[in-house]
Amino acid sequence: MNILSIQSHVAYGHVGNASAVFPMQRLGCEVWPIHTVQFSNHTGYGAWKGRVFDGSMIDEIMDGIADRGVLSSCGGVISGYMGSSDIGHAILSAVARVKAANPAALYACDPVIGDVGRGIFVRPGIPEFMRDRAVPMANLVTPNQFELEYLTGLPVSTLAEAKQAVAALQRRGPEVVLLTSMVTSETPPDSIDMMAADGSGAWRVRTPKLGISVNGAGDAIMALFFVHFARSRSAAEALGQAAASIYGLLKRTAEAGSREILTVAAQDEFVNPSRRFPVEAV
Repeated sequence: MNILSIQSHVAYGHVGNASAVFPMQRLGCEVWPIHTVQFSNHTGYGAWKGRVFDGSMIDEIMDGIADRGVLSSCGGVISGYMGSSDIGHAILSAVARVKAANPAALYACDPVIGDVGRGIFVRPGIPEFMRDRAVPMANLVTPNQFELEYLTGLPVSTLAEAKQAVAALQRRGPEVVLLTSMVTSETPPDSIDMMAADGSGAWRVRTPKLGISVNGAGDAIMALFFVHFARSRSAAEALGQAAASIYGLLKRTAEAGSREILTVAAQDEFVNPSRRFPVEAV
């Protein structure tokens, strides 16, 4: 499968395309990356070099890809952090071009807006763009708990509320929703939950909490889930596979005490996870 991945990129470390592209390649996909930014490292270090690209550059690269006559062979587009609405419009234009060439292509949107404890951390206008333009156009979305609450205006403090919020988001357009991190009143203190839903139901996976905070894990989760869903067309199957792989990746990272996720060193976790977890219908 050919996948167009439009995300940020760093030279050192693993966030954005630097986190998402290799896992998809390791799973046997051909990936066409377009970078929305090129930084030396992720901004969590407090200092970085590089620049943010503009929407016209994305349009230009899409023109070049289209000139190769290959858009009809693209099976999906994924997008993550959008630095500006200009970039957002260019991404949605790219999605429209791919879908025009291949109506069966899927669009997966990670609606990066903010996080629990941090609130909104993207530029003004981006949250509204995600809510009103990007999410309704997507076939698959991967919000975290904070983003699900923002996008739907609904609380997510219990499993029942999470299911209601996911269903509300599905009614906005996306058939498939992956809630990438969920801590509700039913979640044990030593665990963290993920939940996925498609047209046939909703499922939860519970994994041990590893107690680390690293950048780029969400980008890897979205990429893994998307590939497995595109192949199986089952949110339950994709959830089980992605949860196992990301747990293995983060466990290796925690054991090494690394500030960056060990995307390359732990690559076997993408194809043969060392530990799997039950997928429960909820």
